[in-house]
Amino acid sequence: MTQQQLVLIHPIDPRGEKVGGIETHVRLLMQRHPDDVSVLLIGVDGRGDLTPGEVVKIKVGEREIEFLPVMAFLDDTAKHAASKLTQSLTFRFTLALLRSFRQIYKLAHRMPSSADLQRFEFAPFAKALRIPTVQVVHGEGRKDQKMDSLIKKFWYIQEANEKIAMKLANHILCVNPNIKKRIEEKFPRQSDKSEVMTVSVDTKVFSPSPFDVKDDVLKLVFTGRLDSFKDPALMFKTIKALGEKLDGKVELHYVGTSDPHRYEDFAQIEHLTIRHGFQNAAGVAKILSQVHAGIITSFFEGMPCFMLEVLSSGRPMGTIKLPQYELIVKPGTSGFFVERADTMEQSAEQLSDAFVELWSDIKAGKIEPRAVHECISPFTVDNQLPRVFKIHRQLVAAA
Repeated sequence: MTQQQLVLIHPIDPRGEKVGGIETHVRLLMQRHPDDVSVLLIGVDGRGDLTPGEVVKIKVGEREIEFLPVMAFLDDTAKHAASKLTQSLTFRFTLALLRSFRQIYKLAHRMPSSADLQRFEFAPFAKALRIPTVQVVHGEGRKDQKMDSLIKKFWYIQEANEKIAMKLANHILCVNPNIKKRIEEKFPRQSDKSEVMTVSVDTKVFSPSPFDVKDDVLKLVFTGRLDSFKDPALMFKTIKALGEKLDGKVELHYVGTSDPHRYEDFAQIEHLTIRHGFQNAAGVAKILSQVHAGIITSFFEGMPCFMLEVLSSGRPMGTIKLPQYELIVKPGTSGFFVERADTMEQSAEQLSDAFVELWSDIKAGKIEPRAVHECISPFTVDNQLPRVFKIHRQLVAAA
């Protein structure tokens, strides 16, 4: 029944522990591809037990895909941002792609194929394969903003890669309206082939459940890497302020593999923090069912999968305001926004005050998990992934 092939080019091991919004999106494409589309993932061996260059069939969720690891890059190594270009996973993966070009080219031409790309750097490689491509644009950071990745140090390379990727892509998906607006302004000739489509959330995994407020402890959650642009210091100061206002009856549940001790503010809330380490989607969903709200304090974002998963689980979000959040966070129903203040202390005070009010509303039954869940209905896997695969079918048909 297979009629075409989707080639995913991303430095991930589908069996592994690498987490983040992009990785969630790639995994959903593998898990939920339709019967008429087969999936070939060009990725990395995160466990060190596969032979680079050897295609293996594996199950991702309930679906089977083909996996071609072009190099080994253990998951423990991928947990932290690289400090040198030669240490960068993206850089090393690109070299591995080039070494494997002939093999990948043959695999890409076994049947009608298209590629789905999450990184600008891989656009020239996909173009050399001579198959149509969809470029997903996830980020909207600027060089003057805080970030740990090498993008900040080598911003000019990022700018050049973006320009090339926009020109080479057959279709462009922007995960929020701000990104599409920026693409239209910077690359007006490419605007006709771009559209907004956020990352998706799987409501079969993340479903609403009643709040448990019996122990009177406000439980907040954050999942993902503690990169600088997430502003972990503000998050930790907010938890500290909440501890003072709620007589210590607050917990921060952290799901991820970053070491929070790199931020000096963490020491003051370590006793209020529960670290869950790496969790798969089912593990995250279980934790979300046991907490009361999510927190995010980032300077910039694309569209956080974490936020969609929290809301889909019927839990409200408390955030530093970014414009795209207005698509999914409805004040009074599914959380609140706070404008970033002049100082971190002022922001923490405003956030903590808003969480105290939200906690009161939750205990009073004013926040209804099912109503929170409904806020993400346009962004579910069932609504969005069929659109993604329709685009790929159209590109293959026109090739």
